[in-house]
Parts: sequence; C-alpha cells; structure tokens
Amino acid sequence: MKPHPIKRSYFYRNGLTIVFLLLFIITLGAQALTGWKQHNLDLKEAKTQEIGLGIYLKSGHFTSATFENFESEFLQMALYVMLTISLRQIGSAESKKLDEAEEVDRKPQPNSDAPWAVKKGGWILKVYSNSLSICFVILFFTSWGLHLYGSWENHNVEQIAKHLPRATVMDYLQQPEFWFETFQNWQSEFLSVASIVFFTIYLRQKGSPESKPVDAPNLETGK
Repeated sequence: MKPHPIKRSYFYRNGLTIVFLLLFIITLGAQALTGWKQHNLDLKEAKTQEIGLGIYLKSGHFTSATFENFESEFLQMALYVMLTISLRQIGSAESKKLDEAEEVDRKPQPNSDAPWAVKKGGWILKVYSNSLSICFVILFFTSWGLHLYGSWENHNVEQIAKHLPRATVMDYLQQPEFWFETFQNWQSEFLSVASIVFFTIYLRQKGSPESKPVDAPNLETGK
C-alpha cells in the first residue's frame, strides 16, 4: 500500500516563484521611485517642468529603462534554452551529457497525466514541444520593441528641452544611443550564462539543483 503523500503548504509548493516575483515587484517599485526623482532632476537642470509619478510611469524614460532590462533577460533565456539543445560543455551541471541519451529528448507519449497538447498531437504537439523557446522569443521581441519606443520617446523629450527637432524612429535607430543601451545589457547576460556554465564544472552548492552533487567528479557532465 502506497504511503499517503505529505500535504505541503501553498508557499512550500510555489516558494521559488513567489519569492522572485516579490523581489521583482519591490525592485521595480524602487526603480520607478528613484528613476522618477532622477528624471525630475534632469528636467529641472534643463529648466523644464517637473512631472508627477503617474505621468513618469507612462514616460519614455521609465519604459526604456524597464524594457531595456527585460529585453536582455528574455534574450538570455531564449538563447540558453535553444543552444543547450545541441551544444555541450564537458563537466558542466548546465549541459546535457556528452554521449548518453537524455530524458528531455524522449518522444512524448500520450498518457493520463500528460499535458492536453501531448494528448492532442499533430501541430499542437509540435508547437507545445517548442513552446518554451517560442515564449521567450516573443517576450524578447516585445521587450525590444518597447525599449526602442521608450528610448526614442525619451530622446525626443531631451531634444525638445534643447530646442531641437524631434527625431523619427528610423533616424533614432541610426544613432548610437539606442544600440549602446542595448549592447551594454546583452553582453552582461552572455557573461552571466557563460559563468554558470563554466563555474559549475569546478564549484558546488550543496542542495541546489543548479549544481552537481558535491562529491561528483569535475568532468562529470550534467547533474
């Protein structure tokens, strides 16, 4: 007879998501408040009227700063999910094994506990089989577009404050400002992924699913 499963609290079952969402909300609020104060200082220096927090939250300054970061995170996740399908790193806990078959590569089989898309089959299953990559790619392009819009709007606010003409989106894309904002975030995300892929070869964290067991050989690939 099977033992009854231990009843866990909602937080125990969802704690990782809850904690990170709370941290996200707190830091986004802090970004909004500090960004608003800094933006008003910039407006004051330019002898332009200061704005309220509600207006700031709709401004290009806030939109650009927020989605500039979202964009790089979603790009990192999209590339990480897709590149780990076929690329390997010997000894890394973040890599699939070099020669052994992996559970994630097995052909999906309909069963009573399988997601509805697996039971449906056909093109729905095909889409579902790649849904994580698709989701991150859509989020990346959406964030990139909103970053561009916000950065362009903020650029034009600065242009008006300097009594210069507004730039079109195409004119703005030919200037280095937007691309500087973009690449300074992308490079940091690529470095962070390379760091966890490499450091998990030699370093350990007991109890973390992102680490190999403490006594695992350095060149043992995967978890």
